[in-house]
Order: sequence, then C-alpha cells, then structure tokens
Amino acid sequence: MQQSLIQKIISNWKSGLTVGLVSVPLGISLAVAAHATPTMGIITAFWACLIASLFGGSNYNVVGPAGALAGLLYAYATTFGTSSLPMLAIGAGILILIGYVMHIEKYLTFIPGSALHGFILGVSITLILNQLHSILGLATPTGHLSLIQRTLHALHHVADASPPSLYIFLATLACLIVCAGYFPRLPGTIIVTPLGIATGYLCNHHLIPWQLQTLGSKFSSITPSILQLPTFHWRADYCFPVVVIAIVALLETLISAKIADGLTKTKHNKRKEVIGLGLANIITGLCGGIPVTAVLARTALNIKSGCSDKISATIASACMLLVAFFCLPLFVYLPLTVMAAILIFIAGRLLEAEHFFLLFKYDRASFLVALLVAFITIYEDPLIGILLGVVLSMLMFMTKLSIGYHEIRRETADLEPLSSPIPTLEKTLTYTVKGPLVYINAQTHLARLEKEIPLYQNIILDLHDVYFIDIDGVEALNAIVGLGQHKGVSVRIIHPNPIIRHFIKQDETLQKVLDN
Repeated sequence: MQQSLIQKIISNWKSGLTVGLVSVPLGISLAVAAHATPTMGIITAFWACLIASLFGGSNYNVVGPAGALAGLLYAYATTFGTSSLPMLAIGAGILILIGYVMHIEKYLTFIPGSALHGFILGVSITLILNQLHSILGLATPTGHLSLIQRTLHALHHVADASPPSLYIFLATLACLIVCAGYFPRLPGTIIVTPLGIATGYLCNHHLIPWQLQTLGSKFSSITPSILQLPTFHWRADYCFPVVVIAIVALLETLISAKIADGLTKTKHNKRKEVIGLGLANIITGLCGGIPVTAVLARTALNIKSGCSDKISATIASACMLLVAFFCLPLFVYLPLTVMAAILIFIAGRLLEAEHFFLLFKYDRASFLVALLVAFITIYEDPLIGILLGVVLSMLMFMTKLSIGYHEIRRETADLEPLSSPIPTLEKTLTYTVKGPLVYINAQTHLARLEKEIPLYQNIILDLHDVYFIDIDGVEALNAIVGLGQHKGVSVRIIHPNPIIRHFIKQDETLQKVLDN
C-alpha cells in the first residue's frame, strides 16, 4: 500500500537530516576545491539536492557538488574565471536534456570500464594534488598555473610548511578513516567539521599560538544565500568543457543509481533520473551554483541512514537551508587543512584499488589503457583521456573480433542427407562461423577457407552460431561459393537463423546453395 506524505516524512526524516548535515561542509569544501566560493557551495548543495529529489527517478540518489567534478571545475575556473561555473552548469544541464531526447543513456554503455576507471583515478589524483598547499599551510601561488606547476611549487616550498597545519590535517584524516572503518553509521564529516571550526576560532582569537589558514582568511565574506544571480555571458570555448561535464555527470549519476539499486533491491527510472540531473544543473546554474552530479558516498549514507523515498533528499535540502542561514558565519573559522583532509578522504573513496588489481591480473591491456586515461586526465584533459580510452578499447575489441572465431570439423564418412542432398563423397569440411560475420572478420574467414577449399570435395558453411551479418559478410560468403565453383568443390550453407536467411536469400548465388 502506498505511503502518505506524512508517513514518508516520518520514515525518512532521520536519513534526510543526516545527509543534510553532512552535505553543508562537503558542499563548501568541494566548491572551494573547484575554485568557487563557499556561498556557491551552499547554493549548489541546496538547489541540486532539492530539484533532483523532485524530478529524478531514483529514491536514493543524492545530487550535489562532487569530487568527480571538482578537479575538472578547478581547471575550468582558473582558465575562464569563477564566474564561468554557473554558465557551465546551465550548459551541461541543457546538453543533458538534449541527451534525454536522444536517449543518450543507451550510448553511455559504449564507454568501457577501463576508460571510466582511468578517468576516476585521474580525477582522484588531481583532487589530492590540489590540496598540497592547504595541507602544508602554504600560500597558493598566483597566476594561471597548471596542476603540475602547482604541485612542483608546493614541493619546492616544503621547507616552509606549517607544522600545526600538517598535524591537524593528519589528525583529521585519521579521524575520518577511523569513523569510516569502525563507525560507518556515523559520518566523520559531522565530527571533524565542528572540531575544526573550534580549533580555527581558538587560533583566530590567539587562544592557541598557531597560525592557520581558514575560510575567513581566504574569502573576505561568506554570506548565507541560496540565490546569487550569475553573469549570463556565453563564450564559444565553453562548449568543450560543457560536453566533458555533461558526460561525467551522466555517468556518475547513472552508476550511483545502479549501485543504489543493488543495495536496496529496487529499480530506478533511468529516463527520469536523466531529466532530474539536467534540471538540477540548469536551476543550480541559474541560482549561481556550480555543475553537479550524483554522489555515491552521500547516496550510500542516505541508504544506510534508513532512506526509503525521494523525500529524504527533499528533507536534506531543507536541513541545508537551516544550517546555512544559522551556522554559516561559523564556517569562517574552518581551517583549510581540515577541508583538505575531507577532500582527500573523498578522493581516496573514489579510488578503486581492487578493480585495478583485477585488471592487472586478468587484462593487462585494459590496465594500461586505464593508466593512460588517468595520465591524460591529469596532464591534459579528461574528455581527451576518455575518448582515447574508448578508441583504444574498441580497437582492441576489433582486433580480437577480426580473428574470425570458428570451428572446423573434417569428415571422411558419408554425410547425412540434406534437404538439398550433397552426393556422398569422401572428403567434407564443415566450417562453423562463431559470432558475427561482418566487415571486421569477413576477410579472415575468406582467407582461411581459400587454403582449405582445394583440399576437399565438400564445404559446408554452418551459420547456426552467427547472430549478425552485414553486406561485407554476405560478399565474403559469395566469394567462398565462387571460389568453390572455380575449384569444382560443392559448397552448401546450412542452419542460418531466420533473419540471416532472409538477408542472404537476396543474393542469387547464395540462394542456390542455401539449405532449404
């Protein structure tokens, strides 16, 4: 029996409250990691969670600022300016809705796992390297520097690092790891954030003789707001980043929803989830936020906290609103090193060491593709890395397919009569084609039979394992029949499925040798 609205609220208020409390510090941290402001993080966390909960197709997915996007957005914000992020969110949302009309979710399956996991590895490393200055308590270098240049700058100034900043980072990270390992139902972020704010307050008021960089020292003002109208200015060079953001957001969202289905034994509406993601990005951008996607860590927390309906995310957004307006002034004391620990913990959760171990053990070629995608994602651009991974994976697949899988049976005994009988002869070769017979492998089958045909008096082409054939496959069959006729060898085609039978019967030569 369907629950009433009141019953849904009663069943989901705990999970909504938990997700809401966690999402505020995470939203701020991830926005800062994306070179945005804390206020933009609050705007993003609130609107994305609310809109996705109202229009999405999953009862469990939590949409908001994400580690998978933070590294990308940092690069784009430093190139185009922080003011470009809302426009990128709007552009990505529009592109996602266009993808919805084109049923884009069907084509995302063409992106192989090796490319996807390589991209996630690259994003995780980017997110980690971007925190080095905050961990060491160093001033962030000015000017437009690449990730490699910023990393080298931090390493070059290690001697100038602030010991208190490093100690607090290690203590915060240890607390997050312990909570995740021993108290999985207790989000470590809820613990380390108030402790970090308290530490920053004591340092700021000289009650502790430490100098710590805080959100207040980096941002002159942090105002509680859920609406900050952006500058509506589109540039032609936004197009490429928008495509990258849309693809990553779609992949992350659908993967998160699929994993949530596995944890809850339910099934989400994939089409509605795409609409919810597109609208979440558009509305968030219009309100002054940054691009968003579903986040597996917050989705898993939502499930573990007892979520049973989308209203949990709606409650979470209401909780964020209250926390933002009543508690946001306190966040000026949050040390950047505490935020760095939270972000590195997120990056560590993104890494999939077990998957890479399995790739290395069972598929070295795909393992190398994943590493290459990760390298290009870090050094150049994630979309180039993903596209290269797709191309290499498809080339590897086509190379395997071009082998032309088959089975050969050689007979000297009498043949069982066919509907179009072959005279009893001493030597018969039955050649069974395995898999598709297409342009990739048609010539391989033809070349193989060119060597075999002169040695036999009968050639039987068994197509019962062929599930697809194209015009190149038909032409290869025609060439085999022609070669047999030239050599005085009888060729017969047997056991095609009805679709392939109809296709090859259009060829007069093949129709004559087709077993009826």
